[in-house]
Amino acid sequence: MSQAVEAKQADRLKKLRDLHIKRNEARVNNHQEVVEEDKQMKLPSNWEARQRKAEWLLNDDKLRQEAKDKGQDYNRLKLLNMTAMEADAIDRKKKRQNPDPGFSDYEEATARQYNRMISNMKVDMGAYQRQRDRLGNAFYAEANTYLHDKVKDSKEGIDNMVDDLEKQIAKRNKFSRRRTHNDEADIDYINERNMKFNAKLERYYGEHTTQIKQNLERGTAI
Repeated sequence: MSQAVEAKQADRLKKLRDLHIKRNEARVNNHQEVVEEDKQMKLPSNWEARQRKAEWLLNDDKLRQEAKDKGQDYNRLKLLNMTAMEADAIDRKKKRQNPDPGFSDYEEATARQYNRMISNMKVDMGAYQRQRDRLGNAFYAEANTYLHDKVKDSKEGIDNMVDDLEKQIAKRNKFSRRRTHNDEADIDYINERNMKFNAKLERYYGEHTTQIKQNLERGTAI
């Protein structure tokens, strides 16, 4: 009789231990899912698309290097392996793109300039991945994220930034230099805005109105 009671108690204790183990496993799994969900919510909205693009870039660089080692033209190989549907989709995408949609506001103009500046930059995906793994959640900085002593710019990156700034300054000076004033030129304007307008008219219609202007100056115009 006592053995039967002990057997039942042992069986109950075993079931109780199993329940405790399952409860702990459920608690751990639930915590992991909450952490993962919170991590996903902190990621950018287009994170999956960016991840696919990053993987495509890594694979593209790998295939390009393999073709270079074999002495083959990678661009030609891509065209040979491209289907007609893919080529048609790329062609439609190029036609939809407008290289200069015009000025709308300063915020949009700044965004266009930024996209234009980074379009020719070569991204080191290996360094990108290493930095993301090292920083963890701090890689996607928020308002209260402290990164002052965690991220150090490389010498190559600083040199590229300096070269780009010098190119921007040179380009800006080329198109925004102040025109010298000619004291001997005829004054046919009432203010600076009118002077620019008259100069534009002269540039487009000057050769067609030269004789009329000369006749007006001589007083022989009909």
